Amino acid sequence: MTGSTAQDSRTFVVVGASLAGAKAAETLREEGFTGRVVLVGEEPEPPYERPPLSKGYLLGSDERDTAFVHDRTWYDKQNIELRTGVRAESLDPVAHTVTLSTGEQLGYDELLLTTGSVVRTLPVPGADLEGVHYLRRIEHSDALRGVLVEGARVVVVGGGWIGLEVAAAARTHGAAVTLVELDTLPLRRVLGDEVAQVFADLHAEHGVDLRLGTGVREIVGSGGRVASVTLDDGSSVPADVVVVGVGITPAVELAQAAGLAVDDGVLVDAALRTSDPDVYAAGDVANVESPLLGRRIRVEHWQNALDGGPAAARSMLGQDVGYDRVPYFFTDQYDLGMEYTGHAEPGQYDQVVFRGDVSGREFIAFWLADGRVLAGMNVNVWDVTEDIERLVRSGAQVDPARLADPGVPLAEL
Repeated sequence: MTGSTAQDSRTFVVVGASLAGAKAAETLREEGFTGRVVLVGEEPEPPYERPPLSKGYLLGSDERDTAFVHDRTWYDKQNIELRTGVRAESLDPVAHTVTLSTGEQLGYDELLLTTGSVVRTLPVPGADLEGVHYLRRIEHSDALRGVLVEGARVVVVGGGWIGLEVAAAARTHGAAVTLVELDTLPLRRVLGDEVAQVFADLHAEHGVDLRLGTGVREIVGSGGRVASVTLDDGSSVPADVVVVGVGITPAVELAQAAGLAVDDGVLVDAALRTSDPDVYAAGDVANVESPLLGRRIRVEHWQNALDGGPAAARSMLGQDVGYDRVPYFFTDQYDLGMEYTGHAEPGQYDQVVFRGDVSGREFIAFWLADGRVLAGMNVNVWDVTEDIERLVRSGAQVDPARLADPGVPLAEL
């Protein structure tokens, strides 16, 4: 890093009071930066982590405060100017200024975009009725906690991670749940047929009515409230609550209007630097040139925000950064706990190898291409993520038979 004396008069602005933004601001101080740090966020709350919104907090097992990265007093003590409820309206990389919704114009020396993502909405009649919910922000989780109750008729639209976690929480609270998914299996595009079936079976066993291979034609209301959902196949499902989880899109509007290079996220190099040398991006919004994978990747998971924010902060300080973290995420649904390490998109792998008891949901699945492990997912098997990460990083060819054999330690592979 460059010397702290030279930095004392500099201003670093972080746009996006997210997990990535908060960890970036924290890292700037930990690395000895004594200049001005401004953290801008359009939400009224201080930065928080999103996993509890669909997991512990939604289930009622965790308190609301556990989601927050730090309390407000921490930012004051660190001399970080936290501006909540304030939106960055425009960015001028030439003038090195960002204009806020308050009318204030902030000058910066270095700027970091951690603006995250926004939910995709459901473009069907009735989508604006009372009782239709999304889950992205903490107030969304607050609202859902009040309606995912015993006896409620809940329709979840979308069989991705958020949809399945909401379905699990609703069933745990005693609600009747119908899950609507366009594909033939939930998570099929992410995990492939073999592993996706595990999650379909899990939810079916817990009483979720799976409506697969069909979408939503209309949400029907009565007195301004949700009453039922009409599916593409013509069937009607009664509903008191509809939760839409059909994906997210990177929040690139600010970057795009500023003329930064954008393509499925803000394009950044391995140092998390955008097409402008004084503007960086991290977290959901960043499409990173990965040294590990040898191509671009945009990751929408908690671990990427946790790692990406600090990496961007160090890069802003002039440190040599090559962001090559192996993607990681986790989920908890009913009695199933899972961790996924690596990255294996459909069409990239040619084989899935299982180790352990798939029917008993205590196994590891590996996605391979030409004998090399692209990703591994451990289900109710613990303390193996480091070994899986080493396999992914090594790029070494492995014997699928040994990989499938629980008697062969992963470390030996």
